[in-house]
Amino acid sequence: MAADLLPAGSAERIYRTLFDANPDALIVASADGRILLANPSAQTLLGYAVAELVGMQVDVLVPDAIRPRHSGYRAAFGHAPVPRPMGRQTDLVARRKDGTHVAVEIALSPLQDHGQPLVVAAIRDVAAYPRMKQALRRAEYSDRLAQIGRLAVDARDPQIVLDAVPVAAVEALDVELAMVYLLEASALELRVASMAGIMPGEAIGDRIANRPDTSLGVVLASGRSINVADYRLEARFKVPATYLAAGLVSGLAVPLSDRGRTIGVLAVRSRAGRRFGDDEVRFAESLGNLLATTLQRARSEESLNHAQRLESVGQLTGGIAHDFNNLLTVIQGNLQVLADIPGLLDDVQARPLVDAAARASRRGAALTGKLLAFSRRQVLQPVAIEVSQVLGSLADLLRRTLDQRIGIEVDARDDALAVLVDPGQLESALLNIAINARDAMPHGGLLKFRAVGCTWLPAEAAAEVGTDAVAADFVELSIADEGTGMADDVRERVFEPFFTTKDTGRGTGLGLSTVYGFVRQSRGAVLIESRLGAGTTVTLYLPRPQHAAVAVAVAAEVPDPASMPALSAGLGVLLVEDDAEVREVMRRFLESLACRVTEAASGEQALLAIDAGGHFDVLLSDIALGAGLRGTEVASRAQALSPSLAVVLMSGYSAELLEADSGSPPEWELLRKPCSREELSAAMARVISVPR
Repeated sequence: MAADLLPAGSAERIYRTLFDANPDALIVASADGRILLANPSAQTLLGYAVAELVGMQVDVLVPDAIRPRHSGYRAAFGHAPVPRPMGRQTDLVARRKDGTHVAVEIALSPLQDHGQPLVVAAIRDVAAYPRMKQALRRAEYSDRLAQIGRLAVDARDPQIVLDAVPVAAVEALDVELAMVYLLEASALELRVASMAGIMPGEAIGDRIANRPDTSLGVVLASGRSINVADYRLEARFKVPATYLAAGLVSGLAVPLSDRGRTIGVLAVRSRAGRRFGDDEVRFAESLGNLLATTLQRARSEESLNHAQRLESVGQLTGGIAHDFNNLLTVIQGNLQVLADIPGLLDDVQARPLVDAAARASRRGAALTGKLLAFSRRQVLQPVAIEVSQVLGSLADLLRRTLDQRIGIEVDARDDALAVLVDPGQLESALLNIAINARDAMPHGGLLKFRAVGCTWLPAEAAAEVGTDAVAADFVELSIADEGTGMADDVRERVFEPFFTTKDTGRGTGLGLSTVYGFVRQSRGAVLIESRLGAGTTVTLYLPRPQHAAVAVAVAAEVPDPASMPALSAGLGVLLVEDDAEVREVMRRFLESLACRVTEAASGEQALLAIDAGGHFDVLLSDIALGAGLRGTEVASRAQALSPSLAVVLMSGYSAELLEADSGSPPEWELLRKPCSREELSAAMARVISVPR
């Protein structure tokens, strides 16, 4: 009746306007399923223009998989057309023009037009419902996490995952910017490792100071995520002006954590206010955990590969050092015998040649010592020492010897800070690092030594010293220069023996490798942080006294000849050495000390000599005796046959000395090859003086 009150034609226009303006997609179809009318909302939802929809069969809008069932539903509705409101069914799906599917709800209303049955279908995108939006959003987040998870498993290069994470965050969260910051080994800076979007003033590779008054610093200090609703109202940290200038309003920063350590931050920023809810925080944290696990796995694999490579090289160099020490024993011994020949003392030409050869052999012995240091087979004498005293004396030495353009600064405020290491080896290590720093600063600069109690153990250091390592068990000793720095490919190889970037003749390439070996044998770790043009920082993590095992020293320094007890003439010595030339040198030494010498080329020969009734005061045996009995076994059996027999064991392999020391009676004497006649005499005098 209301239509009768309207002017002619007005009702039709109003009905048409209502049809076109309806937010739901409206379709009028005939009984055979042909579309007669469609409104603009149908065009928006289904992707077809209105003109394309008119004349189309409704079945085209149904996914292929359910099209047969849909035909059955349509036929049943035609036989019993009753209105069906929204909300009766929520698992319907429509097929869009581009082939994608959209979840919908459909209301059906039967009509009659001049006796022809028609159907009005109202189609609504259920994603418009708040609850459905949330479910779809969570499904999107789960799908993204699954993709990153698969990538983390399949990709061997962690950079692939590193690049993919910010892209996934930007696309899933529908924001403008996502960045990954990784904490440097010093924990003083973060590096921009990857990003999606543009952040004015920051680019990949840039370093950001780790300050407590920044959002990144707050996350690193607390180990918890922060959600910023509006940067303009933020009071927990200072907001950079560049954020506001870029139009950023809200932000989310989550820690990259693995096994209790925070190694970086994933930051997401948006130009919309209050952009991030609980679902978004959980998604970002899950992304961060996946990334952290991937990075830590890659670092662990890299550290393991590096450690295995260095261990293999260490075994090789240790074996070379052992053989080389035997050669040096022959060379040094024969040179010492030559020097004692009376006619040579007055020969102005021959004596300087012998002295020069002796000096060269001593340099060779020092070289083998460095090889043993790298291979962690040197003999250490660890004691508790105060770091401030070591650094103080070293700084005084360096100020006198280094280029005057190089400033020396020491920051070791805690005088009670102590480490358990070999003092001589520590000083040698620090000196090696300082010399490298000097060479990296040809025009001068600042060389800074810093020692602090360790409050944070980097993942790389923890991997080296063991998974049960606690930061409080170590002292962090760093040496920083302002030199030329290193490229990444150089930094990765600095600990390898004989690797050097110096000009020919200016370095052996053993300096930092001996530092590595000394620190690792001391149950510590060493890390290097360096950038081209920005200097280098070498950080040693050394054990505190109460948490490290003391390695017993087994090699004595050359004693003062005046303080050595004299050997009795006619001392009977059973010499056991499988190397004929080394045996000859040792025989000459012993005969010059007025000893009676019986030689044996193997342990078995030595035991036969004792069994045959030979009387000996001292057994002098190499530890490694070829394929037969080892020197330690020979000594034990020999003393069982002759309890009064004194034992001196020798080796050019420090690991053998360490092993022998740990399982041998305390009265046995251990001697490192190459040795001088004075060292041999002192060792024999000490062992003879022990009552039996």
